[in-house]
Amino acid sequence: MTPTLWKITAICYALASLITFIAYGWDKRRAANGGWRTPEARLHWMEFFCGWPGGLAGQAVFRHKRRKTRYMVVFWGIVAVHAAAWVAVWKWA
Repeated sequence: MTPTLWKITAICYALASLITFIAYGWDKRRAANGGWRTPEARLHWMEFFCGWPGGLAGQAVFRHKRRKTRYMVVFWGIVAVHAAAWVAVWKWA
């Protein structure tokens, strides 16, 4: 990967993570107040599209979704997909 592509990738991860982190906070707040919730599938799509670091931070900061086994299995599956993709990039770059 070229240096420019690395920068673009880092920016994508940072922005997606920020959006996902905010979504976790929003969902936690709405859960506490009995309001409209963000569907879990939407959170997973945010995580899949480079937002998983923000999801991980949101889980820690807001203590949100960490005890839902099914949710966490999907979350860690998404992280594994990203890790495998990065291994492939490093191996074949």
